Amino acid sequence: MQAVVVSREDRTPRVVERPRPTPAPGEALVRTLRVGVDGTDHEVIAGAHGDFPPGADELVLGHEAVGVVEDPNDTDFERGDVVVPTVRRLPPGQDGNEYFERGEPDMAPGGEYVERGIAGADGFMAEYFTSPAEHLVPVPKELAEWGFLVEPVSISEKAFELAESARSSFDWTPESALVLGNGSLGLLTVAMLDLDDRFERLYCLGRRDRPDPTIDAIEELGGTYVDSRETPVPEVPEVHEPMDFVYEATGYSKHAFETVEALAPNGVGALLGVPEDRTFEVDGGRLHRELVLENKALVGSVNSRRSHFEAAVETLAALPEWFLSNLTTGVYGLDDLSAAFADDDTTIKTAVEFHEHEKR
Repeated sequence: MQAVVVSREDRTPRVVERPRPTPAPGEALVRTLRVGVDGTDHEVIAGAHGDFPPGADELVLGHEAVGVVEDPNDTDFERGDVVVPTVRRLPPGQDGNEYFERGEPDMAPGGEYVERGIAGADGFMAEYFTSPAEHLVPVPKELAEWGFLVEPVSISEKAFELAESARSSFDWTPESALVLGNGSLGLLTVAMLDLDDRFERLYCLGRRDRPDPTIDAIEELGGTYVDSRETPVPEVPEVHEPMDFVYEATGYSKHAFETVEALAPNGVGALLGVPEDRTFEVDGGRLHRELVLENKALVGSVNSRRSHFEAAVETLAALPEWFLSNLTTGVYGLDDLSAAFADDDTTIKTAVEFHEHEKR
């Protein structure tokens, strides 16, 4: 079968031949339909994030996948079921740990997991992959085209859950939300927040010039675009309004601290970007004071678990078709791999297609 890999010596994604995998007991064989490309993939390609499987010189890319069960292999699935795989797995040679046993692999610390297509385990960007049945989430056949978006949507589902939990000790009635970053995850999050009737006003911050498809999408969803070059995050409360909820998806380290300044009293910020090391000055006393005296909170969030994937399937079904079509700026075959991994102002979200889904 064909698979897309990077190697230790050459980080350029390329197609190689790999043996078609054989499912072990408790695993199903999945025929891959589409695999999404996101910022994490670009970080892996650049060598800034992730790692190769132990003893391997190549890593199969891809963690945002959707496929069709080819061989159920005595699992509860049936041939033809559309499924999405979760990402985290136990490290090689480890039979289990408390996080996986509780169904909370997303909360495991480093060394207690590997991530398929990212760190320590091959991903899903191949014609076929195998996975334990408990890590496969069913998707309605009518969503097969967009199933590769379940994983990123699940990331936001978890972040929302953590943010709400941080405010669960009182009657939190948020009205305003600000998403930092107008990449694919940021836009998905704006669309998800638009489904939540609690938020009357939505904002999304970026650094793009008009005309731009991401700005068009934000405004079509009823949101307000904030150009960070004109209105930096700390000035948002003055120019627009203090925010009850801030979702950070930029990986720009200053935004973690600026989020505190953008929050309204009792507000909460969810941090999802993974920044590089950077040193800068902050007024720690003022930020500390705001967190305490105004009951503000920050939560960090990474990865997601099965329940978030299941919630993401329902959310994906509710997102408007026009938005999903505009978000996905290209679906490419293996003969046009470079386009799938293009990273420019015309690209929002791309995917690699291995097999077309048979619509019934």
